[in-house]
Amino acid sequence: MTTKKDPMVPDGKVNPIDTDYQVGQDNIVVTVGPFGLDIHNRVFAISGLAIIAFVLLTLVFQAQASTVFSGMRDWLTGNLGWFFISAANVFVLLCLGLIVSPLGKVRLGGTDATPDFSYPAWFSMLFAAGMGIGLMFFSVSEPLSHFSSAITGTTVVDGVRIDSAPLGGAADDALAAERLGMAATIYHWGLHPWAIYAVLALGLALFSFNKGLPLTIRSVFYPLLGERVWGWPGHIIDILAVLATLFGLATSLGLGASQASAGLNYLFGWPEGITTQILLVVGITMIALVSVLAGLDAGVKRLSELNMAMAALLLLFVIIVGPTLAILTGFFDNLGAYFQYLPALANPIGREDGPFIQDWTAFYWAWWISWSPFVGMFIARVSRGRTVREFLVSVLLIPSLACVLWMTVFGGTAISQIVQDNYMAAAEAVLPLQLFIMLDALPLAGITSFLAIILVVVFFVTSSDSGSLVIDTIAAGGKVNAPTPQRVFWCTFEGLVAIALILGGGLVALQAMAVSTGLPFTLVLLASCVAVVKGLMSEPRSYSQA
Repeated sequence: MTTKKDPMVPDGKVNPIDTDYQVGQDNIVVTVGPFGLDIHNRVFAISGLAIIAFVLLTLVFQAQASTVFSGMRDWLTGNLGWFFISAANVFVLLCLGLIVSPLGKVRLGGTDATPDFSYPAWFSMLFAAGMGIGLMFFSVSEPLSHFSSAITGTTVVDGVRIDSAPLGGAADDALAAERLGMAATIYHWGLHPWAIYAVLALGLALFSFNKGLPLTIRSVFYPLLGERVWGWPGHIIDILAVLATLFGLATSLGLGASQASAGLNYLFGWPEGITTQILLVVGITMIALVSVLAGLDAGVKRLSELNMAMAALLLLFVIIVGPTLAILTGFFDNLGAYFQYLPALANPIGREDGPFIQDWTAFYWAWWISWSPFVGMFIARVSRGRTVREFLVSVLLIPSLACVLWMTVFGGTAISQIVQDNYMAAAEAVLPLQLFIMLDALPLAGITSFLAIILVVVFFVTSSDSGSLVIDTIAAGGKVNAPTPQRVFWCTFEGLVAIALILGGGLVALQAMAVSTGLPFTLVLLASCVAVVKGLMSEPRSYSQA
């Protein structure tokens, strides 16, 4: 790894934006004994009060909240699925267009900038950034769900399909159902989600490292708003980013709690239910707080390294003791199926598989979008020195291929257990339990299942810690070294929001808030596409042009 430089000082030629704005100029700085606060007065206050009000109202009106969340999710995913699909397509097309265009020669950090990290370290961080608890929760359950619904075929009532099979299904054809199921899974974990991350990450890196603006979401919109970006238009953008990130993280934490609860019940007979999930959220949030207080290097960095090592160990174990040949050949077969079905899966109009779009795709795209400020800021901070072309190719392809491998290993093994061994237990189990049931059919099931629970917990901790850092940076007006008590505040409220959503409707409530906060931020991301292109067009691409 090369020696790190000050990321805010460009190397070589850039075209900085001339503004009088100083980072933190609108902040309120308060010191009470050993504790201090350094917060953007409007962004922090409005975001914090909105979240506190949400938690209190949800806890007080739990019965009513469940109905509201259910109706909200159904309306948004049922009526706006086409919008989420179209927006995700725009992000993919923009990334591919920038890769092949002359703008791909722009270097993040200046024409002479060199990368801060080696390729192996950079690739590892790219993958670790965007994948969290969802990778554990859905690695078996999603391929199994799509396979089971596809092989069952379509069901039409009064001229409307009510099944959840992707596209037209594959009735009674196990091979076709497996290909379609894996293609649909990879669609949700491949190019589209990583393009969502890449667009915002590229904007943050460009306007911070090349243009000299604060590392916060509003900076991306300077080409569109000018100096107004430091006023209320910028405040609204950052507030939406805070809310989207917090509710996106809370969704992940709620999913992790439900899976850990199911696993502990399966392995040790612990009581399963809302009480256990809440206790898990409280306990793991406390661990996350310890990580926050320990700092980045001693806390989240070491946990992330531990997490990646355990994930790789579990992956390798399943490859070796599972259907090894089927997994290895399945990787390439699944890639082929993905590209075969991609045009149909990405088509936003004239679809007959409404339930599939509503239950899966619309939720996924909103969830990924709500994570984009969190993941985008992290990716931006570790990508200085890369060209735009190098950045986009790596952010799109490397993590996508890693996700294809992960889903092939775990989901492919579960499907193989059904097709080859007639082992139906995993398919018949509830979603949070399916990973553990799949592992139960392999050797050393007790050890691997316990390892899976540990992975969920550590994913929980690293997501909460890293997420609170990013939210705090936004709410502190772009300051990256704000006082630690502020991160404690956000970390605590991530846990409280997750608890409120569990009490207010469980999985449905979690999905509803991810979709509802992802919707307005989708509009923000679409506008950022224009801003990013305008910013890149003003940058020098080589010495001769500079």
